[in-house]
Amino acid sequence: VCLTCCSKESMVRINQICHKSGVKFFTGDVFGYHGYMFADLGQHEFVEEKPKVAKVSSGLEDGPEAKRARLEPAETTMVKK
Repeated sequence: VCLTCCSKESMVRINQICHKSGVKFFTGDVFGYHGYMFADLGQHEFVEEKPKVAKVSSGLEDGPEAKRARLEPAETTMVKK
């Protein structure tokens, strides 16, 4: 349910109905340059991007291989939560 341009009382009442029914709820409004947005998603799954940490072997901390490992673009992995 998406709701805009409503009173606070209406938003709270409709959000409570949606929350009890397991329905996702979004509301927001804009006032000139300012605005707000609220989302009640209840129980949901999402994916978060996590950077992989490059491991440097113990014998190469000061050598050119260690510098190259630090300069390589960071790899990321997706973690479901």
